[in-house]
Amino acid sequence: MARMNEPTPRNGALEAGTPAPAFELKATPDQTVKLSDFRGKALIMAFYPADWSPICTDQMALYNEVLSEFKQLGAGLVGISIDHAWCHLAFAKDRNLRFPLLADFHPKGEVAQAYGVYDDSIGMSERALFVVNPEGVIHWSYVSPIGVNPGADGILAALESMQHAEALA
Repeated sequence: MARMNEPTPRNGALEAGTPAPAFELKATPDQTVKLSDFRGKALIMAFYPADWSPICTDQMALYNEVLSEFKQLGAGLVGISIDHAWCHLAFAKDRNLRFPLLADFHPKGEVAQAYGVYDDSIGMSERALFVVNPEGVIHWSYVSPIGVNPGADGILAALESMQHAEALA
């Protein structure tokens, strides 16, 4: 059995070494964010089931708290769920989030499906993390049990290992 935050893709989650599928999602009702917007920079993609749920709220609040550490390690961050952009705006404002929440709303879960983390049985994405390197390749992925906040340690370790690998190259 894998320890918490080890790369343990399940249910078809894309693994390290896989090119990250392109996406373009609404960050607000009139603004979109694309994977290509982060070219040349690492990207943390945090898929989560839904705004306002207790675990998702805690998870996004934690990432907001450590956002400066992510940035120091050269990474951007996006949260992705099936909620609509209007719901994301209200949630982000209420929680003072300083990173974009992207709406995988229509077609419902299309990006989560492309990354192998959409759970059709519950109609939302699994709680999954991906660290994409500056070249657009998945460096690390992790799928957490849906009722468990995966924390930030695995993300930080993945970013540090990516920086170390780049320094050696």
